[in-house]
Amino acid sequence: MRKIIRPCGLHCIKVNHLGVRFGEQTVLEDINLHIHCGSINAIIGKNGAGKSTLIRAILNDIPHEGKIEFKDRENGRLRKLKIGYVPQSLNIEKNTPVSVYDLIASYQFRCPVFLKKSRKAEVKIRQALDVFEAGDLMDRQVCNLSGGQLQRVLLAMAVMDEPNLLLLDEPVSGVDQNGMELFYRTMQYLKENFDLAIILISHDLDYVAKYADKVILLDKTILKEGSAKEVYESAVFQKLFGVGDLPGYVSKGR
Repeated sequence: MRKIIRPCGLHCIKVNHLGVRFGEQTVLEDINLHIHCGSINAIIGKNGAGKSTLIRAILNDIPHEGKIEFKDRENGRLRKLKIGYVPQSLNIEKNTPVSVYDLIASYQFRCPVFLKKSRKAEVKIRQALDVFEAGDLMDRQVCNLSGGQLQRVLLAMAVMDEPNLLLLDEPVSGVDQNGMELFYRTMQYLKENFDLAIILISHDLDYVAKYADKVILLDKTILKEGSAKEVYESAVFQKLFGVGDLPGYVSKGR
């Protein structure tokens, strides 16, 4: 029996009966999600579970079944969902002479990078970077940034248009411990200060337990969703990951 997702009456994103098939292969089946604005929603699962495919389907990058709706708080009407996206990686050739300012200005303002800096654009870009403690990177070459620095630049780009939904595909892949701490603190800041919902794919089960409002365990369909404690202590999680994988943050009862 299919689950009925009831409206919450606030800003929310609803994914209804989403499915993805490539030829005869079913990659995702009957995905139903109700995502509230002002929440961090973590998708976890083994490799091949369909996590990145789900992100691509929400972005409408691949054909899919089902519907994705955004409802606003004031009158419940449907309107177009504005999405920000940070990919898992960005391939930038070494010695590419493009600065962080050039990258963001060419994307945000459609300005050719060879034109003189606009003071107005410079102020707006620096303000966006400052949110992610990256204002000092504005004149740096993108090809010389570390993984954590590039991630913060991409996050700044993703939220400049004030999206309703921010999608993050394994955003801390290759980032050191300090970078991970900063990332998850930043997610908490976005949750509390921006009117958006966050969906992120993560393998960092302890960080997910500490910061996520909802955890979604995926294996082609949703096997379990709820708080980190509810998901991590479920039989289906322990069958997939093993009891030994239960994060310390949860197992200590916090």
